[in-house]
This record gives sequence, structure tokens and C-alpha cells, in this order.
Amino acid sequence: MTDTSGTDGDAQPVTLLGTADEVNGGMSLDQSSESGPLDHVAEAEPPVAKPARRAARKPAKGRGRKAPARKAAVRRSTATAKQAIFPRHAVERALRIPKAIIDQNAGRPTSVADAAKYATGGSANGAFRTEVSSAKKYGFLKSDNGVLTPQDRARRILYPQSENDRINGLREAVLDAPNIAEVYSHYRGENLPDREFFTNALRDNFKIPAEKIQEFLAVFDESMRSAQLVDASGERQRLIDVGRDERVPGAVAAAPPKVSVASGTTCFVMQPFGGHLGTYYEAIFKPAIEQAELTAVRADDDIFATGNIMDQVWRGILHAKVLVAELTSKNPNVLYELGLAHALEKPVILVSSNEEDVPFDLRHIRTILYDKNDPFWGQKLIDKIADNIRSALSNPEEAIFQWRARANR
Repeated sequence: MTDTSGTDGDAQPVTLLGTADEVNGGMSLDQSSESGPLDHVAEAEPPVAKPARRAARKPAKGRGRKAPARKAAVRRSTATAKQAIFPRHAVERALRIPKAIIDQNAGRPTSVADAAKYATGGSANGAFRTEVSSAKKYGFLKSDNGVLTPQDRARRILYPQSENDRINGLREAVLDAPNIAEVYSHYRGENLPDREFFTNALRDNFKIPAEKIQEFLAVFDESMRSAQLVDASGERQRLIDVGRDERVPGAVAAAPPKVSVASGTTCFVMQPFGGHLGTYYEAIFKPAIEQAELTAVRADDDIFATGNIMDQVWRGILHAKVLVAELTSKNPNVLYELGLAHALEKPVILVSSNEEDVPFDLRHIRTILYDKNDPFWGQKLIDKIADNIRSALSNPEEAIFQWRARANR
């Protein structure tokens, strides 16, 4: 079977191709010999009349029926593989071939065969072509009619001419890589979930095949470290947000797609009213909610009419499409309102300035952690809340506390 991973940017890893089974049309050599014509002739009636000839033909017909099933299995396998479009190499490992072309051929366009000689001293085998595919997905190589050309991004990383060339190039590469970019964009500025929940999210939300998840995690973890996009100083790894405010060229994480909501759809904010946290409603939460095209509501005298405050809180939570909870300071009123929201199975965006203020039994749920020492923290928090609101509208199960499932365990 011809492998095109050296010229196709979306090519699949060659480890899925060229096996003995596929060389034989999806059937191994052992399989093909098990149903050979001599076996069936031995089982047929003695050749004394026409029925004997028909009996001899039946096994051949049987073999014809098996072929579509085998082909269907190959097609299903190929369809599954196509979902796993992430690079099979971590970002720095994918620089080997571009570096070899730059060092040994002055970065000029190079045939796949010559590039293999430069990089490995051997031929352009399956593993080499998989590595080419990874380099292309990071934007390190471009291919045209079997000719590979190193790109400026690879040059800036390998031979930087300014202090930030290398790290910016690595970040651009990571945030251009399929699957890796989507996962980073989803969790940027947040702690990564526990491995069990992360694995489930990769399978269910990002459609990475179950059999490829461990491979993806290895590539993702190493690439995040290389691009300095992960903070591992705490109990859990946290993805650093280099979103809209750091202005890294090419490294702006895309916001989730807009979700259509009816006019007047509300987002209820649960937050302390006193101190500096009380100012966040006008400065942070309301702009974020309006950016997501919802109407912001909170339970205070400026918003609700006179009456029983808990009745107002209950109605506000009940009628809200999504909610935001500021957990900083462990305010008891906020935690009480959060309990009501979880009992109603409402999607809630959790926000805190530190992980210690997030209740232990909620730390498996996505929480936006912000750092006030970051000069851009305010705008980053607004953007991130808006992104998570859109995400909760399109995938509400991510932001819902699954108490029924836990109660049935």
C-alpha cells in the first residue's frame, strides 16, 4: 500500500499501514492459506455429476462473501485512525528533520529521499514519513510534490536571533497543532482535570480514539513543557494562559464557537458583595457574561425588587441558563447558593484566585484560577469566563455537578 504521509499534511501514522494483513488485502498469509481451494475440493462430493461441480464452487462463493467483511473491518480501522490527527511526536522532537535539511542542505527544498539521508542516514521508511507528518502539523515543514522545505518557524526555534524567538516559535507550533491546540484552548488558565476525567474528556469531547489517548497524553505533556505552557509547581498541573493579551504572534487560542441563545437569557452570578470582590460584578463578571451574549443577574437590592431575598435567589438560580460562582474567600452564602445550583443540575462556571478556596470535593470540576499578579489578569479573566460560558452552553455536562451518578456509585 502506498504511503503518502510525506506529502499529505493530514496523513496517518505509517504504523497503521504496510502490515502483513493489509499487504494481503486485509487478510494475513495464514488466513489466506486456511481457505485455499485444495481444502474445499477435499470436502466436496465426488466429481460424478454436475452437483459435484456446484459443490466445488460453493466454497469459492463463501470466500467471496468474506472479503467485504474484511474490507469493512479495514475501513472501520482507517476511519478510527483518521480521528487521531494530532502529531505523533512532541514539538521539539519534530524539529529533527527540518534541522537536518537546514544544516546539510542550507535549508533548500529537498526531496524526501535526501531528507531521510540527512536526518537518519537511511531511507524514507514508514517511521520517517510519520515524523515528516508531525513536522508539517507543527508548521516546521512544507511539502510540495515530494519536496520538503523548512519553514521560518523552525529556523527561529533552531537558530533564534532574539530572546523570545525560540519560546514564541514553540508556542506558535503547539497552538497550530491539531487536537493539541483545541485541548489547550479549552483548559488554558485552568488546572488540568484528574487523569481519569481528562481521559474521559479527550475521548468524549475531543473525539480522540480511546486506543490513542495514552499516546496523545505523552505528546501533549511533553509539548506543553517545551513551550512553557504548563505550571507544575502546585498539586495539579495548570495550563498557563497566553491567550489574547500576551500577543504572541500566531499563538492566540481560539474562543469556543458562539452558541445561539434567546434574548434575555440570564447568567446568575454568585459572589460576595463586600470588599474588593464586590467590585468584580461590574468590572469582570458582567462584561464577560455580555461578551457571551447573555444577561447578567445577581441577588442584591440593585437588581431585585424588595421581598424575601432567598425567594429572589431561588428564582434567579432556577431561571438562569448558566451560573458563575466566585469561590475566593469561601463565602458561606456563595457556597449555599452553589449547593442549590448543583441540586438543580445547573451548569456553573467556578472561579477562584487560588485553589485552596475551592472545596475539595469540587476540585475535579473545571475551575478558572486567576492570578492578580499578572498585569493582564482582568481581561484574561473576562475572556476566559466568556469562553467557558459558551462552552457550558454547548456542552453543559462539563459544568454540571453529577451528583446523581455519584449517589448511585
